[in-house]
Amino acid sequence: MSALGFFPMFSLIAQISRQPSAPLKLWLRTTSHKLRPPCQVAHTPVIRHRQEALLAAGLAGPHQCATLRVERKPGPLPTIVVGGFVPDATEALYLVRGSLLHQGSLYYFNYPRRGFSTELFFAQLGDLVEELAVHSGRPPVILGISFGAGLVMEWLRRTGHAAAMPTLSGLVLVSPVACVEDLVDSSKPKPTTLLGRVIKPIIDADGRDDAAVIERSRSVFLKMFESGAQNREALRLLLSAGELRRLRDAVLDTINSIEPAAARARVQALCNFAPFSSARPLCHAPTLVLFSEKESSVLCANAPTVRELSTRTSAWFPHGRCHTVTNQLDNPVQHASLIFHARNFQPLLTGFYRSLRQKQHQAA
Repeated sequence: MSALGFFPMFSLIAQISRQPSAPLKLWLRTTSHKLRPPCQVAHTPVIRHRQEALLAAGLAGPHQCATLRVERKPGPLPTIVVGGFVPDATEALYLVRGSLLHQGSLYYFNYPRRGFSTELFFAQLGDLVEELAVHSGRPPVILGISFGAGLVMEWLRRTGHAAAMPTLSGLVLVSPVACVEDLVDSSKPKPTTLLGRVIKPIIDADGRDDAAVIERSRSVFLKMFESGAQNREALRLLLSAGELRRLRDAVLDTINSIEPAAARARVQALCNFAPFSSARPLCHAPTLVLFSEKESSVLCANAPTVRELSTRTSAWFPHGRCHTVTNQLDNPVQHASLIFHARNFQPLLTGFYRSLRQKQHQAA
């Protein structure tokens, strides 16, 4: 064996020695995956009055509708997953979906490829929450990731001013990006983060069509994914070669199929977020905020969302807790790295859902 081949093998052996149950967990997970493969199907909403009103008024078009998919599973705590810019929500939870399905069905919001409308997204989300909480009698947990977490916070800010707050069992925010200042520090002459360098030219274009800018953004998102995928030793404990290949193909398809107009619309949506403009709490449901130990490739050093949610969690979420997800074994946990650091996120998510189940039993 060459020296170059020895060190990855040594790292793999070291990880197995520190996690003696890892091969067994891999065997159990992949066996379960083969016996009960993911069955994501299109979800046809039972309640549609918010989105239909918006479409009927001409305030949004059908091409701006998010795609809703569901994995159905009996359980008291269905989860609505709202992903980041990329990958799609269905890929972002690839390795933690199994444990979440023990709690109830998983509903995935995948953003449209041809456009984006914040108002239509809010209408679709509000309809689905009402469907689950009122029609089905199972208030959901919303799990927002990165940009998706910012969307959820903005939705809470707006609906919180209405007569009826949305009924939720819980809220999970993973590496939330809740305002454009999280990515681009206006006090600096140039963006200081990798994603900031992608976002800034799109913001400066002010809606103008600049294909070169969008292509550069595709390249950066691809590099970010590939950078995470370099943690191959850890991934081999959780993914077969075929699974990793299918996952990579799905992520690349998402990155390459987003049309420029849709990319610009998502960035513009982020520019319009203002989650900390009011001192009113955003949500009274139990809330778990998770930041990664190494957010620096995405979030600015003085990102307002990190500052507010890490130091004043209870001001925005009275029943909220904020944690930093760390990895003591090898590569540090990156921004919203639910794919590549699933084992680091898993204990916190499992504990949070356990506490929600206990609350349900106490209420009953």
